[in-house]
Amino acid sequence: MGQLTSKSASDAAESNTVPGIRFTSHGDPPPPHGSPRTDPGDSGPNLQIPGTGGGDSERQELRRSSIYSTIDMVPKLDFYAGSLSPRHVRPSLETLRRPTPFDDGVWVNNSELSIPDVLETEGTEPPAGEKAPVRFGWVVGVMVRCMLNIWGVILFLRLSWITSEAGILLTCVIILLSVVITSVTALSVSAIATNGRVNSGGAYFMISRTLGPEMGGPIGVVFSFANALACALNTVGFAEVIRDLLQEFGLGMVDEVNDVRIIGVITVSFLLLISLAGMEWEAKAQILFFVILLISFANYFVGTLIPPDEEKRSKGIFGYRSEIFSDNLMSKYTNGNDFFAVFAIFFPSAIGILSGVNISGDLKDPATAIPKGTLGAIFLTTLSYLGVCVTIGSVVVREASGNVTDVLLGNSTDGCKGVACQLGWNFTDCMDAVGADGCQYGLAHSPKVLGQVSGFNYLITAGVFAASLSSALGFLVSAPKVFQCLCRDNIYPYIGFFAKGYGKNDEPLRAYLLCYVIAIAFILIAQLNIIAALISNFFLCSYALINFSCFHASITNSPGWRPSFHYYSKWTALVGAMISVGLMFAFSWRVAVVTVCIILFLFAYVAYNKPQVNWGTSLQAGRYNIALSYSVALSRVEDHVKNFRPQCLVLTGPPNQRPALVDFVGSFTKHISLMICGDVLKAPEGQSRVATETDGMVKWLNKRKVRSFYTPFDSDSLRGGTRQLMQAAGLGKLKPNTLVLGFKTGWREASEESLVDYVNTIYDTFDANHCVILLRMMDGLDVSDHFGYEVNQCFVPDNPDQTDPSITTTQEATGDATGERMSSQQVRTAFQNNQGKKTIDVYWISDDGGLTLLVPYLLTRRKNWGQSKVRVFILGDEQSMEEGRQEMISLLKRFRLDFHDVIVMTDSERTPQPKNLKRFEDIVAPYRLNEEQQDGASESELKTLCPLKISDKEMEALRTKSNTKVRLNEIIRRNSEHAALVLVSLPVPQTDCPMSLYMAWLEALTSGLHCPVVLIRGNQQNVLTFYCQ
Repeated sequence: MGQLTSKSASDAAESNTVPGIRFTSHGDPPPPHGSPRTDPGDSGPNLQIPGTGGGDSERQELRRSSIYSTIDMVPKLDFYAGSLSPRHVRPSLETLRRPTPFDDGVWVNNSELSIPDVLETEGTEPPAGEKAPVRFGWVVGVMVRCMLNIWGVILFLRLSWITSEAGILLTCVIILLSVVITSVTALSVSAIATNGRVNSGGAYFMISRTLGPEMGGPIGVVFSFANALACALNTVGFAEVIRDLLQEFGLGMVDEVNDVRIIGVITVSFLLLISLAGMEWEAKAQILFFVILLISFANYFVGTLIPPDEEKRSKGIFGYRSEIFSDNLMSKYTNGNDFFAVFAIFFPSAIGILSGVNISGDLKDPATAIPKGTLGAIFLTTLSYLGVCVTIGSVVVREASGNVTDVLLGNSTDGCKGVACQLGWNFTDCMDAVGADGCQYGLAHSPKVLGQVSGFNYLITAGVFAASLSSALGFLVSAPKVFQCLCRDNIYPYIGFFAKGYGKNDEPLRAYLLCYVIAIAFILIAQLNIIAALISNFFLCSYALINFSCFHASITNSPGWRPSFHYYSKWTALVGAMISVGLMFAFSWRVAVVTVCIILFLFAYVAYNKPQVNWGTSLQAGRYNIALSYSVALSRVEDHVKNFRPQCLVLTGPPNQRPALVDFVGSFTKHISLMICGDVLKAPEGQSRVATETDGMVKWLNKRKVRSFYTPFDSDSLRGGTRQLMQAAGLGKLKPNTLVLGFKTGWREASEESLVDYVNTIYDTFDANHCVILLRMMDGLDVSDHFGYEVNQCFVPDNPDQTDPSITTTQEATGDATGERMSSQQVRTAFQNNQGKKTIDVYWISDDGGLTLLVPYLLTRRKNWGQSKVRVFILGDEQSMEEGRQEMISLLKRFRLDFHDVIVMTDSERTPQPKNLKRFEDIVAPYRLNEEQQDGASESELKTLCPLKISDKEMEALRTKSNTKVRLNEIIRRNSEHAALVLVSLPVPQTDCPMSLYMAWLEALTSGLHCPVVLIRGNQQNVLTFYCQ
């Protein structure tokens, strides 16, 4: 058997066929199972699968076909790599359905079968000579980075003070509570990160792709800003240490505050240069900082075991003592602090858990690296924080003077305060003093306690440098990465400038500069505690949304939610979100309110603008679940007249070709009832145009802000398609009960088949016990000739003769851009204009259950029709005119319908004017059966052959009804000359009524008016009631 292999580009060029799928087997029929290969060097537009060739020595990608067909591929990763732009595209159903070419029973070689182009995007190798982007594993990329950001300035400069304020016990509670929040958030992050490939953008990318742009956009802005603040926080911490060192050596520059500002600006400028050098240099710097921190920790813990000398004792350092542990075990708040105030200052130490997530685009395998690295970092840093808290609280007293002469002489402790009295030291004088004379050492006063306890003080200083600089550098890198992703999504205006990336790692240099400016602005505050309180709220808001994203994605039961990380719970995620929100307000309700207001403002902007993105979010899945649940629940509810809504199937054809019909129905169904735009399509047998039509029409409806479904349907006739749509469209109780279609203005010029199809559609609707509404615009409804739209064969234009002959009859002629072009072509109609105080005239000729009154009432609830006055015209006679009028007024009041006036028509039975009768006779004349046509054939035979013809007998039998329609038109033209809209009861034809005569009646009723005319008929069942039950 021959084998399917690829030809080179040169072979393809030598062949006389267009590049496509080629099967060559040297005369053999196609094998049942082959091993097609593709040539990576082939530049042809389509995939080639030729027959046997050189084979194994060639560097070609192996592509195995299915045993069902030689062009049907087996499952392959390339078909799924990149859902938006896959690397390879599998054969379409159309390709697979094409017949295999045979010639006299012999399979033809080199048969051309079309297959979609192969797209080489994701996963391709970099060009020769160009280095691949730097990618990190879970240790260096996530765990080390998270540990460095968690080991920040809070650990070295504030943890001892927090232990003094809250005590060892509550400080451990603070640490563990922070760990609970960060651990739950890490579990949620791990679940989201393993539910598909995570690109750059960190927390913003995860939240936006889970909850949608409405929530992702605000958190992207806030999270980027929070990271810039975190950079400023750690830079200020570093600057404070440098300032203290300079003051020790008498090298102060200006004053304490301005020294911090100057040092901070210089430091963040240096960090910016490292960031601009690229991720590779930044990673090397982080490894160096990590090594320094490990040495600092070892130096500290060894120092706690070294017996203190006299100088250390004077500073409150006594080694491990149970007395000190007991005294420091409970809280002792000062300066108005409380648990949550201290917690707010500590919490920024826990914000580093997202450092690995923020550079997810630079990780080798984010789905594996993020869970392992983040959880590992939380575990190790938690041990380190608890260890430092317990050891420092067991070694150092809260207050000490630093004066070696404060040794307690003798055994008397009278007047001595504090636990130091039990250890032979008296720090009472400094404890009672205030200001410069007060205690300067101990847990409560000295931020450099860890260095004083350690074996070598300057190693702790180096650790502070490493912790603060590594954290500042990490946040300086994270903020631009997140903001760059936000900018590229085009959710907010005027920020696209910062989306540009440079170099092999797509570095956001412009965003780096923006983050640098923000960091400098907050460095100038030069107050560590103030910055820490601001950061806590922003990060807690981010954590709350991350946890809620995981919870929401879980409860929607979407088949697309399949995280490979299973060690999470939707309920723990929900609890984590609630705790985060609670802590926001507990820390500082003012800052929390400001944060929430910012989020709501940004959310409202995105929700109003509705960016054109589709990320398969959990909100979309949630909406589906809600819609499905309510639809099922609604199906169990019995119908009631008070809940009747006109659920309309509107035969618009392509909606953009009949905008007036769409606007009219949308005016009384929007936010009230169901509207379905039905489009019956005529397509060649074996072909369907439904899929190609839908997207463009939905975009057009959305841009026009019409709340409607679009349902195309393939059928061979308008009547057949409408009948099937009326039966199958909708879901449960959400099914059409009213058919709305446009009046066939050019019915007299239409073909017999088209006219019969149209009238039978109306007849079928009556027979199905549905309501019918016809709209007539004097200028017609169809605008297809104005824009050059494709002609729908089931919905011919109102004026066929004026149709542009250049209009094509195939969708392919307009291309894929048709949907965008159609959505931008919006025609303004009368139903979009403000009608002012014009009248809506309702000619309630026949009692149809109340639909004729309900539709104008619903119209007047709209802004454009709100000031319009509704006038109701009824039939009556002069003798009982006032009685009939009062009876109708009483009925309308009981229905609680707003109306302006009720007018009784007492002259409806008069004979029409001769000229109007002559016009009507001229309309029906072409459809009359004359004597010559009746020769040799019975009337029934002629009716079968010519269904539109009207016999003399039928004409005479229905003449009174015909005259009534003509007379009613005279009354309507006289009374409604300046009306904004006229609604007239639609006559119901009997089964023996000729179709052409019925159309003549409708023509007579609606002719001569300049405003839109609606012929409307309910299904003879009540849609209005004045009862409460």
